[in-house]
Amino acid sequence: KGTRYGRKVQEEAWQSAEVDALYRLAAAGVRVPAPYNFHSGVLLMELVTDEHGEPAPRLNDLEFSADEARACHHLLMIEVVRMLCAGIVHGDLSEYNILLGAAGPVIIDLPQAVDAAGNNHAGRMLERDISNLTNYFGRSAPELLTTQYGKEIWSLYQQGVLTADVKLTGRFER
Repeated sequence: KGTRYGRKVQEEAWQSAEVDALYRLAAAGVRVPAPYNFHSGVLLMELVTDEHGEPAPRLNDLEFSADEARACHHLLMIEVVRMLCAGIVHGDLSEYNILLGAAGPVIIDLPQAVDAAGNNHAGRMLERDISNLTNYFGRSAPELLTTQYGKEIWSLYQQGVLTADVKLTGRFER
């Protein structure tokens, strides 16, 4: 329970789950950093850089115009759909867990990712992830605050009709 061995086993399982999620997401076309190795309990991954070759900033460290916010939000909704099509819900997706790399947003920090079909809370977690992003980008583009992408995406998933190339509307009707 609280032993050194128990903590070590728990940490190894957590790291393994994150690496598994990274590989599954990369195979599904989701922009995530490539994992390389574990060293002293630390997961070593690809360095995500911006267009100048510098370490990419987190979204939280940036300011967006309304057009930039809408465009980035749209790209991230596509990434969330790809993640769900791969059967994964991030579980803690926010402006703090996304880097803005040279080629666009890169999703990081996946140790709490869950299997969408095997977790009773996956739908709520997905909606919270999308709500976090919508609220963040809604500061620059307030019209995003009235969208319902979370409910729309989860409904399509539950119906078995969600595909990576789905055209989202941001509207949801029961």
